[in-house]
Amino acid sequence: MNSQYYPQGRSPPPLQHPIPTHAHYQIPEPPDTPGAPEGAQGYMSFTSPQVQPSMRASQGQQPVFVQQPPYGGGGFHQPQPQPATDFQAWGGGPQQQQPHPNGVPNLAAFGVDSATAQMGVQLGKSAMAAGQDYVEKNFGSYFLPVSMMKHQFNVSNSYVLNKLRILVFPWRHRPWSRKVRRSEASGQSEGYQPPRDDINSPDLYIPTMALVTYVLLSALVAGMNNRFHPEVLGVGLSKALAVLIMDVAFVKLGCYTLNIQSSAQVVDLVAYGGYKFVAAVSVLLASMVLGRKLWWCVFFYSFGAIGFFLLRSLRYVVLPDPNTQVNNSTVTHAQRGWRVRFLFIVAMTQILYMAILVLM
Repeated sequence: MNSQYYPQGRSPPPLQHPIPTHAHYQIPEPPDTPGAPEGAQGYMSFTSPQVQPSMRASQGQQPVFVQQPPYGGGGFHQPQPQPATDFQAWGGGPQQQQPHPNGVPNLAAFGVDSATAQMGVQLGKSAMAAGQDYVEKNFGSYFLPVSMMKHQFNVSNSYVLNKLRILVFPWRHRPWSRKVRRSEASGQSEGYQPPRDDINSPDLYIPTMALVTYVLLSALVAGMNNRFHPEVLGVGLSKALAVLIMDVAFVKLGCYTLNIQSSAQVVDLVAYGGYKFVAAVSVLLASMVLGRKLWWCVFFYSFGAIGFFLLRSLRYVVLPDPNTQVNNSTVTHAQRGWRVRFLFIVAMTQILYMAILVLM
């Protein structure tokens, strides 16, 4: 093919790569950085050696191209270490900043001194502490904090057995007053003893287990009577929770109406109201193994036992002892009479709750 276009003995000229030409484009200058030192332009004159060829090209000079080695002609080239740039020297590179001795980050590069940053951190901590204290004081009686839940579930095996015995046979139990926990340093009252150390203290372990047992037994009884369907479990749980809410709301409304200032929490009333599920479980068990007449006897006995138990246990709520330092309140003779009547009504309403749980 060479002999066709060129005379014999002459070779074509060597191939030459075209020299690239680029249109000259003036790169706009960046805006000035606030707080930059005097004489600095753009982003505080942060430049690096990598942008020098492009700067020369923007000024109209010929760009410099580095010739790469041919394929297979020399392997890989190790990257050369680059010198530290001005940006890294100012603290914006990968260098790690030293922590502040007081735990406050160094914000001097952002125009904030350490004293201002420390003051902001202290104000933030004070605001969080004040908010937490406000929530505990105003909403602590409506929500159950973790410490209170631990107190209510602090039980032992002996406590559970003795408590069940008192719920079933409360007639001869003495005494009914709760034990007060006092500080070792000052000797002042700090509340009541946990259930593990006081048999008269209410707990949430027995009511929770009794509630689950009641729901399962109600479904079993419905299945024995050929009335079981999947909705029985949901209906039993909803009925039990509704009865519990009505009982606690009635006691709280009575205490508010009679101006009863007691140290009892809502969680204590929930625990006392949940003990009726133990009586409901005993009635359901009696309905499975006993006849109709004996079943009614168990029903009225369970109602009398739970009523008497609440009559003696809620005494410290409705009629606080003035001798204890937990609540020093003087009660007149007329107020005491109304509170005793209210306590008797609370005990008698248990037969209504038992009928809803067992008969309906």
